[in-house]
Amino acid sequence: MLERLLFAAFNHLATALGRLTRIGRHQKQLLMILADGIFCIAAVWTAFSLRLGYWDLFSFPIVRVALVALVLWLPIGWAMGVYRAIIRSLGAGSIVTLAAATVAMTIPMIAIFVFLPTPGVPRTIAVIQPMTFFLLMALARIVGRYLLVDVLNRQAFSGRSKRALIYGAGPLGQQLASSIRLEPSIRLIGFIDDDPQVEGRRLDRYRVYHADQLAQLISRHRITDVFLALSSETRAHQREIVQSLQRYPVHVQTLPAMRDIVEGQVTVSHLREVAIEELLGREPVEPDPALLVKAIEGKTVLVTGAGGSIGSELCRQIVQMRPTQLILVEMGEYALYAIEQELQSILASAADQAVMLVPEMVNVADRNSIQRVMERWKPQTVFHAAAYKHVPLVEINVVGGARNNIIGTLRTALAAESVGVERFILVSTDKAVRPTNVMGATKRVCELILQALAKRGSQTIFSMVRFGNVLGSSGSVVPLFQRQIKGGGPVTVTDRRVTRYFMTIPEAAQLVIQAGAMAQGGEVYVLDMGEPVKIIDFARTLIRLSGMTEKTIENQGGDIEIIEIGLRPGEKLYEELLIGNSPRPTSHSRIMQANETSIRADLLFRALGDLESALGRGDRGIVMQMLMDLVPEYSTDGYTLSSAGPANGRVRSRDSGPAPELALKS
Repeated sequence: MLERLLFAAFNHLATALGRLTRIGRHQKQLLMILADGIFCIAAVWTAFSLRLGYWDLFSFPIVRVALVALVLWLPIGWAMGVYRAIIRSLGAGSIVTLAAATVAMTIPMIAIFVFLPTPGVPRTIAVIQPMTFFLLMALARIVGRYLLVDVLNRQAFSGRSKRALIYGAGPLGQQLASSIRLEPSIRLIGFIDDDPQVEGRRLDRYRVYHADQLAQLISRHRITDVFLALSSETRAHQREIVQSLQRYPVHVQTLPAMRDIVEGQVTVSHLREVAIEELLGREPVEPDPALLVKAIEGKTVLVTGAGGSIGSELCRQIVQMRPTQLILVEMGEYALYAIEQELQSILASAADQAVMLVPEMVNVADRNSIQRVMERWKPQTVFHAAAYKHVPLVEINVVGGARNNIIGTLRTALAAESVGVERFILVSTDKAVRPTNVMGATKRVCELILQALAKRGSQTIFSMVRFGNVLGSSGSVVPLFQRQIKGGGPVTVTDRRVTRYFMTIPEAAQLVIQAGAMAQGGEVYVLDMGEPVKIIDFARTLIRLSGMTEKTIENQGGDIEIIEIGLRPGEKLYEELLIGNSPRPTSHSRIMQANETSIRADLLFRALGDLESALGRGDRGIVMQMLMDLVPEYSTDGYTLSSAGPANGRVRSRDSGPAPELALKS
């Protein structure tokens, strides 16, 4: 019976609170003022009873003190912003404002009742009443916040609540905890921290546990989510923490560093999935400032493929190194528009940087267009990042891929040389090493072009920078895996044995800039990519960090299955970064110089003339044959050279006649 009565009372309270939240802002302010008026009178009664030792509800001294207190409080409270606070968002700042307003009220109270004595009013009332008044107002607001947030919100939420732990008991974690209190879908259990000095403490009523207790907490409290709020840990330490969490069926999310949160206030909306690049465990090497600005500061810089993954990151970094002009060369209209708008925003936030941005919508394989751009702007440094890079698509579109990659590089390099460009840096790929696909073979020919131009005595310093896969690029497997996991699986990998070198886009772009600055002419630079990583390990990590388990023969109750679909056309099991051996170290710990063979300029350019003729005819067979002649280490891995396409039939040829070109983003 009692239980039913309590339940009914709680429902009535929740209904009343719900109606209260739906009234207008001015009505809510009026209710708060009326409530504080009642608290003010109650504080007068309480102050007299505490001072005199008996209750007296009505007398001339009580009425006088109550009137004075009300007359003082209303303008002071309003002027100091007491009634602009939102109860749902009540925090320490609101209580401090309330205390300051109470102190402001106390001063005239003392002046009136201490220095101008009133019969029947003890002088200490001027201090006791404001103190009691503050306690009543603060208590009412705290209780109101609890009822509105912790009771009403959670009752209104009908879904399944998450049970969460915050890993990190620092300022970042504490701000996140405050934000979580407003989220009815999340129930915070406590904090986890590696520091034994904070173990057992309480932060805003939540206990701090040591990381050693993680397994017990997950089991005992049925934890579903762990939020990482790590403000100062190194990437290697963060990687250790994330790897330790992979053993448990919990969804792991993280907060960005405080410097990356623009408004400076952490909320639940800032939580994001753990980026796979955060698991590489590589601490970024501090760049050499002299190398970074050597080829950029005070110069006109041109970037081809400015809207692509690497090209756009090069532009982001270059624009902050004070060039006088940055020429954005891009074939895709939207990609060019997007990167120009982004760079304009960067410049707008840095008022001291006067960089002229010039968007040029140009196909670099068109001789007249790229020559016109070079002659008009006469850049001093060129970063050539424009290329078709998607291996299976270039494998199908041999003619289009070879024209864009090879002829585009040739035209751009010759145009740059003709106008006296100081430095020309080619962004290459590890797929150019003993290539098994058309894309890799075309990029190796691009390297040969720059080597030949350098060896024939060009005034332009030509160099190449070769590296592996970058995380977050348009062709990265990680977004694909994330979409597949979100859709319930399965996750598809081409082969369980496939390994790749990985690097973050910002680190790769930074190293490309530094390598280009140290070049003397004709060098092939290779970036230190760390250890190769198995693609299937990436897939398993993403599954576990999503709070799911892999479905296998041994674990039929798992959530997401990983299946093999076979290697794609031209795909390798393992990528390499060097053709020759014994790379030479440079002044930078993450940049090496490769020892590579080259082709005499006269022989190469004669062959390139024949290649361009074959491309003009759309003769796929001749193009393939010439690629193998130019790159002897190129292996077609079972593909025929006829227009019938690959011998194994996995890809249908589109080159029986002029080859239709697929318009990929440069």
